[in-house]
Amino acid sequence: MKKLVVLTGAGISAESGIKTFRDADGLWEGHDVMEVASPNGWFKNPGLVLEFYNQRRKQALSAKPNAAHFALAELQSMFDVQIITQNVDNLHEKAGSRNVHHLHGQLFQSRSTIDEELIYNMDDWPLNLGDLCEKGSQLRPNIVWFGEAVPMMELAIEITTQADIFLVVGTSLQVYPAAGLIDYAPDDSKKFLIDPKKPILPLSSQVHFIQKNATTGMQEFKELVLG
Repeated sequence: MKKLVVLTGAGISAESGIKTFRDADGLWEGHDVMEVASPNGWFKNPGLVLEFYNQRRKQALSAKPNAAHFALAELQSMFDVQIITQNVDNLHEKAGSRNVHHLHGQLFQSRSTIDEELIYNMDDWPLNLGDLCEKGSQLRPNIVWFGEAVPMMELAIEITTQADIFLVVGTSLQVYPAAGLIDYAPDDSKKFLIDPKKPILPLSSQVHFIQKNATTGMQEFKELVLG
């Protein structure tokens, strides 16, 4: 079974109503991203950061997978599908995808501020000041913030080097280090990029560009790879 490695970004979740940091009309417009998504922002005002993610979590609870999420899940019957996502929502899992690797953490998890190995699944959405880990430290969202290392990156690179087909959906390859993953796909692998806007970065002519949104682009991709 051929290995299909998929890198997904905000564009695939946008069609399910999940807004992003970079949306002009996104959540908490007017807040500098560094206030709510950086270690310094957490140090200055942890209450603000917690409430920001509480609102994102609340929104994600009601969001439903769209046709692009379901299309990736359906491809599992024909390919060994490995999804590497920059998204922190759980829409891939809701759609039925089994092998989902979250580069930037997960909304529905919290973690200790003194031991990053202590990670807790969250059944409900509020995370508040005074919520402590078993070692007595404040819990924070299990999210990789700007300026922090990306622990899953090595695994993502390893998975990408094994790709027979490498697909990028819903990201214009502007956020590093995730954007650099395409460079690790084997030279003889087939590469596809689905995005309504052409990326600023120069891409090899070997990359098949599908200038559509995620849901319609995935249908075209399926036709191309399945014949």
